[in-house]
Amino acid sequence: MPMTSIKTVALGAGTLLLGTFVVAQERYFPAAGSQEIWHEITGSAEPTPELDVPQPMPTMLAQTSEVETKPSQPVETQNGVDESALRYFARKGDTRRLEIEIARLRALYPGWTPPADPLATPPVTDAALEEIWELYSQGRLSEARHKIAERQASVPGWQPPADLTDRLALAESRERLINASDLDQYATVISVASQNPQLLTCSEVDVLWRVAEAFARTDRDSRAYDAYRYILSTCDDAEERLATMQNALQFLPMPLVDDLLALERSDGAVGEFAEIRDTLARNAVAKAGEDKSATVPATTLDRLKKLAETEKLPTDARLLGWYYYNRQDIEAADKWFRMALSAEPSADAAEGLALVLIQRELYADAEELMYRWRDDSDDTRVVYLAAVANLLGLEPRPLLSGEVLSRIVAEVARSRNVEAARQLGWYARAFEQHATAKAWFTSALGWGPDDEPSAYGLALTYQLLGETAQLDQLKQRWTGRSERIQLVGVAETEPAPAGAAGRSVGTAAPVTPPAIARIVEPNTAPAASSRRANEGSGAKRGTGSARGCSNYTNPERLQPSAALSHGWCLMDADRPLEAAKAFEVALRGGNERTRRDAAYGQSLAYLRAGLVDNAAVAAIKAPQSGKRAVELQTNILDERARGAFERGRYAEAIMALDRRAQIAPERIDLMVLRGYSYMRLNRFGDARRVFEAVARTGSRDGIKGLAELNNLETY
Repeated sequence: MPMTSIKTVALGAGTLLLGTFVVAQERYFPAAGSQEIWHEITGSAEPTPELDVPQPMPTMLAQTSEVETKPSQPVETQNGVDESALRYFARKGDTRRLEIEIARLRALYPGWTPPADPLATPPVTDAALEEIWELYSQGRLSEARHKIAERQASVPGWQPPADLTDRLALAESRERLINASDLDQYATVISVASQNPQLLTCSEVDVLWRVAEAFARTDRDSRAYDAYRYILSTCDDAEERLATMQNALQFLPMPLVDDLLALERSDGAVGEFAEIRDTLARNAVAKAGEDKSATVPATTLDRLKKLAETEKLPTDARLLGWYYYNRQDIEAADKWFRMALSAEPSADAAEGLALVLIQRELYADAEELMYRWRDDSDDTRVVYLAAVANLLGLEPRPLLSGEVLSRIVAEVARSRNVEAARQLGWYARAFEQHATAKAWFTSALGWGPDDEPSAYGLALTYQLLGETAQLDQLKQRWTGRSERIQLVGVAETEPAPAGAAGRSVGTAAPVTPPAIARIVEPNTAPAASSRRANEGSGAKRGTGSARGCSNYTNPERLQPSAALSHGWCLMDADRPLEAAKAFEVALRGGNERTRRDAAYGQSLAYLRAGLVDNAAVAAIKAPQSGKRAVELQTNILDERARGAFERGRYAEAIMALDRRAQIAPERIDLMVLRGYSYMRLNRFGDARRVFEAVARTGSRDGIKGLAELNNLETY
């Protein structure tokens, strides 16, 4: 249906049944001063004169007889006035139509006075005519026409009351107009209205809306405006007046809407169009929040501020936050975004506040805030990674906790974000973890081959590690594109690399915190199961401790057996990516046992780094014993299940757990993971079965899962 407001739909459906008998109430649509539009609709040069609508008169509807009849011919009283419809409505107890009929008769017969008791005249029974009136009152117009034809055929010379045929014709015209409107046949809407001006009254507001829309859809805004203005100037129903403004908002330009708002009626402090004005204020501020050039009047801005403070709607606070952020009023934006988050945590408000925090250089706060929302949309991920890059680029380098660094490296690796990967390279370099820095700079270049700052960081790292051949190849690729890369190893002093936010990275910190050496690898630390598998394996370990590989050694220069030992040493030092490279050297040239141990070690190294796909590939580079093969496959499926769950891919998590369960018993923690996966997929029965089994072991996680499931099923 073309009308959009709920009120419109309700009236459009109800007009046929409730407004069937409406004729001239108050005055016709084109009021005095609207001659031109009246002429177009009705073909008449003069508008219909205004009608005096009497107050509803007292009726005696409670005394209605059980026998409802209607005379076969109109009962004429008071100089030929047909009061048959009046008495019919009185008998039916239809107060509304009775009052409208009184208004109609007064308009047609100025000297007529309504009877004190419309039921006083004894009714003359005519069951057939009564049936026709009943069909008409129910909106069954075609059936009423059919009954009239049958009556005329069976009773020669019989004619229905003129009032009845007029009403049928008007109701049929209304149907044609509504059908034409529903089918977007706007010319037909205007044509039908012009032929039936009786429809253009306050009692036919739905018709007036449809006529107004027809004018607007055919580029005659001024005439649509006249229709809306007529309703607001003449009609009194509060809901219909509000719905009229809502319709006008859809079809009229704002200057005309503003003129209509001036017709607002007020009961004191609050005008009837307060809801409309609130919507307009929200729309204006929302537009300005996206368009920096858009202006918002101070009164409109103040209106939305007052709404946000009184009604506490988070959407209003968010609109104001974005409005002020795009105008660089960071303090005001901070206030409104915080208010929005307090009222209702949301990704949109968090994103806005995080951008404010980045502007204020509170990068750690921005990273912490956005981590929860990082996967909500592409925008939230971009903002999260921007916070990460800026945090890592701070001078002096912040000593981040293991938890924070773990999640940062995991997200950077998953997102393949060039800027953040480069900053992880500078961060690792600052703490003299040059192999890790090299890995991150290489990754950044792999994701963004034209990123010069990453190439420059890699060049500095090649020089420091003494990898002159790689440095020469890199210089050759950047010939003519970067002067400072060409100067690496040539200039007397090393220029400071540029950070993510235009800062210089500076020199390395004098002390390397032990926690940093573990966390800044390009992904998360391994799960407990992977650590146990590594520590409890029968793999041959190198004799050197973590201290034995504290200095950088290029594994390419080692014999396969030495590279294997070096790899285990690096694993003990919790440097899995460097260990994986050492194991790769052992894989390429060792004997069968060395290659088998190297493949096993490399798979464990990748698992510890969170690179599950790499671990799966490494596991099959050399044949393993049955025990080791099961161990690796179990750990790989374990990590796949966890990774799928963290990414919200719960069906994949369950598939991985099912495959794992075929080769190894399912631990309690994995059963809990399975239960939550079922719950996220709305498989509540399966989730309950799993949580109950876990809870019976005394596990608090199982009991907690059952409680959460009960809450979900309750709501």
